[in-house]
Amino acid sequence: MKILCVFGRHNYGDPARGLSPEYAAFVPTLKRLGHEVHHFESWGRHGYSDLAELNACLLAEVERLRPEVMLTVQMHYELWLETLEIIRARGDVATISWTTDDSWKYREVSRFIGSAYNAMTTTYDYVIPKYHADGIHEVLLTQWAASADCFAEPLPANKCRYPVTFIGSAHGDRRALVAQLAAHGIEVTCFGYGWPAGPLASEDVPAIMRESVISLNFANSKGENQIKARTFEVAGAGGFLLTNPAQGLERFYAPGSEIAVYQDFDDLVSKIRYYLSHPNERDRVARAGYARTLRDHTYEQRLVEVIDFALAAKNRAGSIQPGRSFDQALRSHRVTPALRMLRVMLVGAGKICFGPQRGSRAARRLLFELSWRLAGRQTFTAAGWPGRLFPYD
Repeated sequence: MKILCVFGRHNYGDPARGLSPEYAAFVPTLKRLGHEVHHFESWGRHGYSDLAELNACLLAEVERLRPEVMLTVQMHYELWLETLEIIRARGDVATISWTTDDSWKYREVSRFIGSAYNAMTTTYDYVIPKYHADGIHEVLLTQWAASADCFAEPLPANKCRYPVTFIGSAHGDRRALVAQLAAHGIEVTCFGYGWPAGPLASEDVPAIMRESVISLNFANSKGENQIKARTFEVAGAGGFLLTNPAQGLERFYAPGSEIAVYQDFDDLVSKIRYYLSHPNERDRVARAGYARTLRDHTYEQRLVEVIDFALAAKNRAGSIQPGRSFDQALRSHRVTPALRMLRVMLVGAGKICFGPQRGSRAARRLLFELSWRLAGRQTFTAAGWPGRLFPYD
């Protein structure tokens, strides 16, 4: 089957941040499943002059390839609703979007784009009723997983290279947390964007996790702990996972038996010290987590279900007509002199408040926050102001 993957090759479209988890997991897995896989870059900041060119190129690529399935991961407004509706209306492409952060992103993005796809996915069971209430009924509950090409039998603690590691960006309170651990005599070797060691090549990540006595996971995002890919990747790579709690985590791993979970900072310190001094217990948990991952949490299992769901949803949908032509969308995307002046004012204010490096991004964020609240669905169309003024900021 021919599958077009539409998302970023790199985190946030920035090569300095390393491969995105979606690209690193989905593309090779779909190839292992025997599909003909094509990737379309939709997050990169330098591939297109603006979002009009990006969307035109996507339509041209769909026409050229004629894929059976188009799997996307949207950051926000880079794919126009008009573009998605035109592709869905073709009738020969099953369109489905993998959502990444519906705990908060449903309110800002998913509820506005969901009706433009044949199907959506979510990793949050409590969000599904919200989709249904908004008239979006083709929603698959799924979850992150581990890649088969990263699987490796756990190493005994006495053969591990690192006592404690963390792999991930140095955002939020992570720097302070690592510094607090150091003050308690626990040194954490950190890898990722923002740390002195910098990001790892994707092929090096599994080895670091496997060669660590303890791999930490700080699953914090906008005030809520989340189950993300790292939860499964550590166990699948043969590592020992110590993570903070997240809603529903016990459905995937048994805390204390297949992974370790800490409740607060004092508990984190206590558990690190415990498992460093009890290597046999650590090894038992690592082996159990590895076995559970191989049995229940592979991307092969997840993506077979995703593709089947997308195809079935397309067949149930029947014939659908797009709301507007692409030419009409292009005409509404024009940047007027008044909008250019608005951009100058917003960026100027952003630089005053946040400095020259962060000013443009802060301005974009402010406009996006106002737009989805006030303009709603239009934010994600060609006429949306954020996409017209800040295509790649």
